Amino acid sequence: MQTHHVRVHRSDENLPREQQLAHLIAEVAADPVAVDDEVTAMVINRVIDNASVAIASLNRGPIVAARAQALTHPASRGGAGALLFGLDGAAEHRTSPEWAAWANGVAVRELDYHDTFLAAEYSHPGDNIPPILAVAQHTGRSGADLVRGIATGYEIQVDLVRAVCLHAHKIDHVAHLGPSAAAGIGTLLGLDVETIFQAVGQALHTTTATRQSRKGEISTWKAHAPALAGKMAVEAVDRAMRGQTSPVPIYEGEDGVIAWLLDGPQGAYDVPLPAAGEAKRSILDTYTKEHSAEYQAQAWIDLARKLHREHPELVDPANVASVLIKTSHHTHYVIGSGANDPQKYDPTASRETLDHSIPYIFTVALQDGAWHHVDSYAPERAGRPDTVELWRKVTTAEDPEWTRRYHSLDIAEKAFGGSVEITLTDGRVITDEIAVADAHPLGARPFGRDQYVQKFRTLATGLVEPAEMDRFLDAAARLPELGAGELDTLNIQAAGGVIDLAAAPAGLF
Repeated sequence: MQTHHVRVHRSDENLPREQQLAHLIAEVAADPVAVDDEVTAMVINRVIDNASVAIASLNRGPIVAARAQALTHPASRGGAGALLFGLDGAAEHRTSPEWAAWANGVAVRELDYHDTFLAAEYSHPGDNIPPILAVAQHTGRSGADLVRGIATGYEIQVDLVRAVCLHAHKIDHVAHLGPSAAAGIGTLLGLDVETIFQAVGQALHTTTATRQSRKGEISTWKAHAPALAGKMAVEAVDRAMRGQTSPVPIYEGEDGVIAWLLDGPQGAYDVPLPAAGEAKRSILDTYTKEHSAEYQAQAWIDLARKLHREHPELVDPANVASVLIKTSHHTHYVIGSGANDPQKYDPTASRETLDHSIPYIFTVALQDGAWHHVDSYAPERAGRPDTVELWRKVTTAEDPEWTRRYHSLDIAEKAFGGSVEITLTDGRVITDEIAVADAHPLGARPFGRDQYVQKFRTLATGLVEPAEMDRFLDAAARLPELGAGELDTLNIQAAGGVIDLAAAPAGLF
């Protein structure tokens, strides 16, 4: 990896284009370096993972609405169109690629149940797959092309996340997704450096927004935000291919992103990117979710399940005086009591809000000894009196050591958990800790191909016919071998009666 020092430049400094971060990203995207076998295998895992969570979301409100919007935008004349999760490949179900990226992006993100990477910023790199796949289907690309594009999307997003913190300035993390998806599409299509450079700049310029979407009463927009970034990336590539240019320099300009949205005129970052000829391997540093919840909640669900087995008395709030979770700065201030969001303790809060409440998630997992992507968020579950009583005894606090480990660059000590101190009403104190989730590569039960397949089958049961599950899994496993025009096989058709297109809400389109 090469480290690039990125800082704000005055206009009269005339920063050469070749030294601008967007151009450096484009050079990585255009590098024809081969994809490692290990990376290819992980790309297949994440294609399966995305399909799992998308299928489980097919009849949730945001997906129904986004799908209805996409279906009003049929395939454009420039290609064959792209497919939507759950629908067959009939001509009337094929859409323009930017709208497929939109609808499928919402489906992938809705349950907050796919992969993650956390460093200076946080991200769900699997959000790159819907826009890259949509363009690949529309343009008739091969499986090998798609693997290359996805490897680039992951690489660029992870490298930006390693270096550039957005949340400190209340900018939503999808600002790293627009450029990464545009770069991935550029690799997929074999575009030249200049075209990718312009697309990356446009994608960044159009995908910066505040983090209010993840604060207070969290709305359905949380699922739409990354989908919009993917859609904007597709459109940015289209414009760049037509010779349209972007603001330059988009990151380093005196009125650019760093100067006015991030660290200010004195802001500077050291961004790692692969050197010329160096394989793109950052997907291997990412990790998926066993549970449908914010990633920082994964380890806490696993610890709560363990405590449920070992201390059944903790289920009854009458036995518990207080629960103190000591964790990282991010976990405490974003999804813990440090956020100062009363909604994180509100039993009538939205699913999206409860998904971002460590006090709620830890309480339910402690009482149930399990976690379910639907049942654990049900209004009747959240409103259960004994749950509410115990829930309001749970608080979080920042622990400097867990914060240090959260930001550590050493994968062996990087942690997303913490310690818990449960004081019982009889005076006893129960303590325990966990560093990483069980499914993490360094966890108690790391996810491998078998676990990805099991997750898919579990979430697709009752929604997809068994034969269709088998067909999709076979196609995904053969991804590098799929020929030009065969990427429609990566779509999944829902069982008859699962999707009722006539029940979709009406809108402007």
